[in-house]
Amino acid sequence: MTTRESKDDRIALLQGTLDLLILKTLVLGPCHGQGVARSIQRQSEEVFFVDHGSLYLALQRLEDKKWIRANWGVSENNRKARFYSLTPKGREHLVEKTSEWRRLARAMGLILDSSIGPSGEEA
Repeated sequence: MTTRESKDDRIALLQGTLDLLILKTLVLGPCHGQGVARSIQRQSEEVFFVDHGSLYLALQRLEDKKWIRANWGVSENNRKARFYSLTPKGREHLVEKTSEWRRLARAMGLILDSSIGPSGEEA
């Protein structure tokens, strides 16, 4: 692990995180952008708020990678909207990245929950 990350690495991590959240949301079925944002916010118990600018850039990026597809439809408030759905390629990516995140989260938990304090002494 390095102590310095390039700006590109940090951006990739943030984008990858949002990508994973979007893909996981779409496992539940097709959804329009605003619905994706609301679902992420609700499922995270209001911890994550997805800015619309970031959301639509991410949706376009995922569509370009063929991890999602979009079709026009009508939203619950009778407005024309693009509905996004997960592709088989997107589902494969989701499984792979979910496994990586679980491994990272477990490692973080091991460190954060350890009884060794910051000074190296047992807490």
